[in-house]
Amino acid sequence: MQAAAILDDVAAIARGAGAIIRRHFAAPIPISARKSTRSDVVTAADTEAEAFIVRALLARFPDHHIVGEEGGGQGAPAAAAPFHWFVDPVDGTVNFAAKLPHFCTSIALATPDRRPLLGVVYDPTRDELFSAVRGGGAHLNGQPLRVTATAELNDAVVSTGFPYDKHTNPDNNLREWSEFLKHIRGERRLGSAALDLAYVAAARLDGYWEKDLKPYDIMAGVLLVQEAGGTVSDYAGAPDPQRADRARCVASNGRIHAAMLRVLQAAR
Repeated sequence: MQAAAILDDVAAIARGAGAIIRRHFAAPIPISARKSTRSDVVTAADTEAEAFIVRALLARFPDHHIVGEEGGGQGAPAAAAPFHWFVDPVDGTVNFAAKLPHFCTSIALATPDRRPLLGVVYDPTRDELFSAVRGGGAHLNGQPLRVTATAELNDAVVSTGFPYDKHTNPDNNLREWSEFLKHIRGERRLGSAALDLAYVAAARLDGYWEKDLKPYDIMAGVLLVQEAGGTVSDYAGAPDPQRADRARCVASNGRIHAAMLRVLQAAR
């Protein structure tokens, strides 16, 4: 299957989910459930948008497997499917529930061994659609993307996130956060892993790191960064962090990647 040939259809599905999310965002947003911790919340927008995406994907690709944040595995059995989809209907649900307009829908197509082939990240509040096809570059609303040229970590603006079990787990990214403060121009915690990665691809951030990420959090964003000329690895520098079920991901413009890894190693 040619991923480029279906990009417009996937973009339309993401925009359709965005319309659902905007409708919910304009109304009161009750929390419908909690998952792993009190901080790990679910809203009606999460479940309705994911159901919409899954229906649309299965209507076109009934033999594919779909991994959704809310609904788990759907479609064809994972072992038999030629391709897998990774869907996060609202990445940044805590922001969404708090009425902070920084969240997105993330959809990615990958091989069964989790090599991303196509990725779409759609921010419905800004109507920004980030897209990438392996070997075809990364784009924002049709315009090509390229990572920053920042060469020194001291000149960089980087972002991160904290795990949901940060209240009880001592490995909660505080050491890493503190260590980075000594070495960078600016440090941000924006609340959406998929958008953080899209922003690295779009030269809005120089780098990003975070732990305990699921494949649906980062599958599309990893491809965006790679196709925009950046570098993605785990904390040890190994490629393809999206293949892990609880990934430690580092993304950068490539020029500051080694320096970011050194900071992470020093913090540990």
